[in-house]
Amino acid sequence: MKILLLDNIRSILNVGALFRTCDGAGFEKIVLTGFTPTPPRKEISKTAIWAENFVAWEYYKNPLEYIRNLREQGYRIFVLEQTPESVDFHKIAFMEYENICLVLGNEIEGVQKELIDLAHHCIEIPMLGQKQSLNVATAGGICMYQFL
Repeated sequence: MKILLLDNIRSILNVGALFRTCDGAGFEKIVLTGFTPTPPRKEISKTAIWAENFVAWEYYKNPLEYIRNLREQGYRIFVLEQTPESVDFHKIAFMEYENICLVLGNEIEGVQKELIDLAHHCIEIPMLGQKQSLNVATAGGICMYQFL
């Protein structure tokens, strides 16, 4: 199973876009945590184009316990975050795992350190321009499709 976990995503429109991308990329579940907006919201439906009705979702205030449980079940945890240990996301194409969870973080602060510490892999998208990051929905979509 492929799961996407959103850690304190601010933008309702990004959440909707990620629901839609989960559906398109074959991710079966999206886990919303912290202050990430949850359905039903017309703003989510606007960008999700109702994908929130087809992708299973759950909400947890704190994602740490959820990630610990996934690890115990044998899931591989991938965090999309720039860290000194991050590897180029292209390398995940050669990793074959049946059950994965991709974690995306807050648009400004990134993924909280406690989640990074629980991850098996930190991955990043190489940036060639002056900006060192992409919109979270764009970056998440790029990575989700790499898991196909």
